[in-house]
Amino acid sequence: MLKITALLLLAGAAPAAAHVALAEASAPAGGYSVATFRAGHGCGDAPTVAVTIAIPAAVVTARPQPKPGWSIEVARAGDKVTAITWKGGPLPADQFDAFALLLHLPDAPGALVFPVTQTCTGAVAKWDQPPGGDAKFPAPVLTVTAPDPHAGMHHGQ
Repeated sequence: MLKITALLLLAGAAPAAAHVALAEASAPAGGYSVATFRAGHGCGDAPTVAVTIAIPAAVVTARPQPKPGWSIEVARAGDKVTAITWKGGPLPADQFDAFALLLHLPDAPGALVFPVTQTCTGAVAKWDQPPGGDAKFPAPVLTVTAPDPHAGMHHGQ
C-alpha cells in the first residue's frame, strides 16, 4: 500500500514540476547558439495552441526554427526582434514539444531571461517569474559564459 501511495503522489506532482524550460543551460558569449525551449505539458487538460518567447534586449539576433503545423510571427522594434510566436498545433496536454531559436549572443557574459507565454485552449500560462526560490512559473534562463579562447582553433594549432 505504501508503494501505491508513493506512486500516486509522484504521478500527481509531475505536472506541477513540468514547465517551459531551456534544454541548454549555457552558451559562450559573442557566438551563435541554438536555444531549445521545451513545453512539457499543456494548461491542465487544455492543449497548447501558441508559444511566445520574449527576446531579451541583449540578444543581437534571434531566428525561429519552423515547425510543421505551426505558423511563426516575429515582433520587432526597429530591426531588433522582441518576441517570436509559434501558433498552430494543437499540442495535446499530455505530450511535449520543442521550439528552437538560433541566437546571436551578446559579447558580455551574464544571465539572459526569456519570459514565455504558453497559450492553451481557454487558458494561458505565463512562465515569467524570476527563477529560483519557490517560483511557481519560472522563466527559462540561458547563462552566457565567457568565450572559449580555443573555440574555432583547428587541431595542430
